[in-house]
Amino acid sequence: MSGAASALDWPAGPVLARDFAEWREAARRLIVRRVPPESIQWMQHAGDADLLSDVLADAGAANDAGAESAPHAAPALRVPRALMAMLECAACFRAIDRWAFLYRVLWRWQRGEQEVLSMADEDGARLQAMAKAVRREEHDMHAYLRFRERPEDKGAPRFVAWFEPAQDVLPQVAQHFVRRMGRISWMIATPDATVLWDGAQLHHAAALLRGPADIEDEGEALWLTYYRSIFNPARLNADLMHSHITTRFWRHLSEAAVVPEMVAQAATGARRTGQSKAVGRRSGTTIPVSAEQAQPEREQPRNLDECRRCELWQNATQAVAGQGPRHAKIMLVGEQPGDQEDLAGKPFVGPAGELLEWAMEQAGMDRRQVYITNAVKHFKWELRGKRRLHKTPAQREVLACHYWLQEELNQIGPGVVVALGSTALKSVLQDGGVNLKDYMDEPVQHEGRWVVATYHPAYALRVPDAQAREDARAAIVAALRTAWRLTQGGAA
Repeated sequence: MSGAASALDWPAGPVLARDFAEWREAARRLIVRRVPPESIQWMQHAGDADLLSDVLADAGAANDAGAESAPHAAPALRVPRALMAMLECAACFRAIDRWAFLYRVLWRWQRGEQEVLSMADEDGARLQAMAKAVRREEHDMHAYLRFRERPEDKGAPRFVAWFEPAQDVLPQVAQHFVRRMGRISWMIATPDATVLWDGAQLHHAAALLRGPADIEDEGEALWLTYYRSIFNPARLNADLMHSHITTRFWRHLSEAAVVPEMVAQAATGARRTGQSKAVGRRSGTTIPVSAEQAQPEREQPRNLDECRRCELWQNATQAVAGQGPRHAKIMLVGEQPGDQEDLAGKPFVGPAGELLEWAMEQAGMDRRQVYITNAVKHFKWELRGKRRLHKTPAQREVLACHYWLQEELNQIGPGVVVALGSTALKSVLQDGGVNLKDYMDEPVQHEGRWVVATYHPAYALRVPDAQAREDARAAIVAALRTAWRLTQGGAA
């Protein structure tokens, strides 16, 4: 049977092509046999054929056998590398007729119609658009795919991600992350397929997860808390945000769950501010009022996490409560939490905490027997570069937070309070005009308990002069020894 006759004998029947490699092999055989596009029914899955699929497939197989036994074989198929790369890229575009369309492009090219790759040609324009959409989807998946770390005790993979691509770009994207992630194991799951990298080899499998809810992420709550804390309503531009990140990608980001709420709160705040300015410009009547009448009595917050007595809660990660035994004899009061304390939720865990533990050891004091807290419960900071640097609380913020310090004093009932630094001393004595050095010489009695004043450990860390640094450390140790001696019934 000659090559020209084979096209006439070929029956319209299904051709299975589950991926580009299978399509390429099938297309090569069909082009060599000069089978026109309208004579082929392409299938992407084995169950896509109609009722006559088996009969037509048997007829096609018989024709294949006849072609292989033909005395004159058809010439080999030669396709330019650039065209094959374009076809392979466009093959990732999700369309029900993608294999039929790609075969039509290849058929026209083999017939000498090179304008099939031109944007002026209908098929050429569609081919270019398909390839562009695939490349765009690859770029978006690189940008918006979010890996979540799994606990080490659960083994590989260490990182897992969920994504719902609009095109079949998972194999190409997997190669990108193989190069980027090195030997770290990871898995990318989609609704249709899964790819797993064990650090040495890439494995492809069927869909293993049903959605992002199947991925456990212990750090997500902390990330959302941090995201809320850095959100700046003054710089919000919802239209610009949606133009930069298409709406369908938001479901792949964990912060998408809180963004609508924060945007709504920002819009409400903007309207409130605008109304207050308009009202403020109106002329009105001055009504004298006393300080007691100016602020109505408000119900006090029931726990520290609900405190809104000042603005510091807005930019802090969390409130940092005191720690220690419930009926400790000694209470150490610092100024406010630092950056590490704000993240950990515990007082004195940073460098200042390490110095304080050293001083307590020198004074013969056990930290487990001491209650440690701060005068201000939220971290006040200012941003310099990428670092959150400590900023001294204002006196009104110290007074606002004294409510919680007084609650701790009432519940713990310490016999001795060590004020670490000027801010702590002002809060303990409820006097904004006191000078720390005036109280460092000897303890004082206040509200039935001893108050011992000394430097804050952070001061002993940052003072530039070496001798002054040693003197500050010695003063802290001496104050702690005095506090310990007072609890043992010693003289002041």
